[in-house]
Amino acid sequence: MTVALMWEARAVAGRGAELLTWARGQSLPAAPLRRETFRAPQDRVLVITWWDGSYDDSGRPELPDPPGDLVTRPVHRWRFESAGVDIP
Repeated sequence: MTVALMWEARAVAGRGAELLTWARGQSLPAAPLRRETFRAPQDRVLVITWWDGSYDDSGRPELPDPPGDLVTRPVHRWRFESAGVDIP
C-alpha cells in the first residue's frame, strides 16, 4: 500500500518565498518514494511525500513545524492511502 503525507503551511504575508526555501531545505531521516513541493496564493506551501506502508504506520517521518515567526497559523497535516490509479 502507498501512503501520502501532506504538510501545508501559510507564511506571514510576503514571506512565501522564504517558507518555500525553508521547506525545500528540510531533510527527512528516511527517503520517501517521492516528494513534491507546491506553492499557492496567500503564501501557502504544500509538501507531499509518498511512502510504502500502511495508513496506521505512525513511524513515517514528517516535516517539522517552521519557525513560528514565519507562519500565520499551525501547520496542517493530512494522511491518505492510495485508492489506486485511475486510467481515463
